[in-house]
Amino acid sequence: MRARRLGDRGQVTIEFLGMTPTILVTLVVLWQCVLVGYTYTLAGHAADEAVRAGTASEGQSACSEAGLADLPSAWEGGASVNCGGDGDYVTADVRLQVPILFPGVIGFPLPVEGHAGAVQEEGRDAGP
Repeated sequence: MRARRLGDRGQVTIEFLGMTPTILVTLVVLWQCVLVGYTYTLAGHAADEAVRAGTASEGQSACSEAGLADLPSAWEGGASVNCGGDGDYVTADVRLQVPILFPGVIGFPLPVEGHAGAVQEEGRDAGP
């Protein structure tokens, strides 16, 4: 009975070493998914801020500046903000690059897009 127990010595260590690459790959994939989700959140927020500034002021420069103002520096490099409008309706489209593992180093070739729109209310009366 004792000889059989000694034959299994070190089995847990070997199994853990065999699973270590799988665990590391899983963590890397999860981290990349977090970066993709955060980039979508940033794109949506930047589009909201850009369209808010576009409805409050005249001109597309204020819209573009507001869209880029709150972005972290790692996402500013590949960011673009396009503001437009059709009559009283103002739209903002934001494109951001998703970083690969480390923000600010290199990005995926497929950008993430955020879109927002709002109606200008400058000409409306404040009272009922």
